[in-house]
Amino acid sequence: QVQLVESGGGLVQAGGSLRLSCAASGRTFSNYAMGWFRQAPGKEREFVAAITWSGSTTYCADSVKGRFTISRDNAKNTGYLQMNSLRPEDTAVYYCAAKRGRGVVVITTRFAYDYWGQGTQVTVSA
Repeated sequence: QVQLVESGGGLVQAGGSLRLSCAASGRTFSNYAMGWFRQAPGKEREFVAAITWSGSTTYCADSVKGRFTISRDNAKNTGYLQMNSLRPEDTAVYYCAAKRGRGVVVITTRFAYDYWGQGTQVTVSA
């Protein structure tokens, strides 16, 4: 079992930056792949970014590619999502997720993830 807690959300102006953190506890964090998802009111939860257990492979959705960077520090049991050049359409609750296994393929579907945090609100004003 892995517990995940997101932090770092807030209100920023368009063009600004935020760094989200996902603190993990429980079993060895390095045994899990990580992903970030977001969900706006009335919308489906959508994939944002994912990273393999070792951090060797990352992938970002087209909507955030070039602006967001996913990373992890297994020694600190923490994952990160650096968000730059934020836009109003980035406004959503952001969730981190963990998936068991040390596979080399990043997973983009939310249904494949085993553990979820409670989410952190990101609001981008125009």
